[in-house]
Amino acid sequence: MIPRTAAPLIHTLLQGFPVATVTGPRQSGKTTLARAIMAGKPYRSLEDPDQRAFALDDPRGFLTQLPDGGVLDEIQRAPELLSYLQTQVDADGRMGRFLLTGSQQLGLLSSVTQSLAGRSGMVELLPLTYAELSSASMAPTDLDTAMFKGGYPALYDRPLQPQHWFSAYVSAYVERDVRQLLNVKDLSAFQRFVRLCAGRSGQIVNLSTLAADCGINHNTAKAWLSVLEASYVVYLLQPHHANFNKRLVKSPKLYFYDTGLLSWLLGIQAAQQLATHPLRGAIFETWVISELRKTWTHRGNPPAFYFWRDSNGLEVDLIIDQAGALTPVEIKSGMTINRDYFTSLQRWKALAGSQAAEAILIYGGTEGQKRTDVRVLGWQQVKDLA
Repeated sequence: MIPRTAAPLIHTLLQGFPVATVTGPRQSGKTTLARAIMAGKPYRSLEDPDQRAFALDDPRGFLTQLPDGGVLDEIQRAPELLSYLQTQVDADGRMGRFLLTGSQQLGLLSSVTQSLAGRSGMVELLPLTYAELSSASMAPTDLDTAMFKGGYPALYDRPLQPQHWFSAYVSAYVERDVRQLLNVKDLSAFQRFVRLCAGRSGQIVNLSTLAADCGINHNTAKAWLSVLEASYVVYLLQPHHANFNKRLVKSPKLYFYDTGLLSWLLGIQAAQQLATHPLRGAIFETWVISELRKTWTHRGNPPAFYFWRDSNGLEVDLIIDQAGALTPVEIKSGMTINRDYFTSLQRWKALAGSQAAEAILIYGGTEGQKRTDVRVLGWQQVKDLA
């Protein structure tokens, strides 16, 4: 098993809570990690119809079979069980008894918050980071392959081609989640919507345009985008609130959690296509921000990530807010450093003044540099920033 950065956090939470809950996208490695952490304790998957029926029909009897706790996988399939679990852990009093996993963010989090408030620590497990792959000597050595494969564990422990795996993944999980969360009657329209979102990764969200291009109404587009967020397919990067006396863009930017899935949705069939793909810059920006977001999240630090754009078009790709110090990050896919890469950073730092921390430029090359007011990192050094 590839060591996961989130493992120490889960161990820590199990020392202080009777329950820990691991959520995240399907196939991100939750079950593998949970079973490794709770090795020697029982495992029950609520995807199993027999186990789910037992848990729903006789919840007390189901939990009686787990006197010392264990792993309850895909707990969102039996949310009613959580109320009975609350009663049992309160009566028992021991810490670290149960490790729950679940894949649907909205339904799972609301159920856990209602039934296990104060009793469960929460962890999000996202796909593998480049740093995790590097620690296992499995990381791709070229940028195009890293972006093309993404970070889902199955692509690193099985002899699978990304295009074959993602095709099955979308059909088996993403579309199924949609049917469970929303009554989507026109699945082909939803599929078109997801692909249109892929073409907009790294762009400002305009729901009206997205809905019109897909042939649906604004409210439907909003609901479908929420489902993609709940299923950990996409996330929204919010604009930074500090305006420095400038008129700012107020809409968020759309990003995918995984560039392997993004590449598949864009119809990219081989890593070599990325070298000249018209959306290479957006895919690289998505990869960098996703890597940073995954690393921060796995360490239990909800990332205070933003972007900044004013009404004149001045933009910084990423602003990291750490205790009030703002780190601007510019992301460029080119392999050769160009002086134009520094323009936005320099202008933003002049506006931000004392709030600005050291500026960062991440580019598609491999050599790092230390300039007077900007630290330059090659793509493989993203893990060093995190």
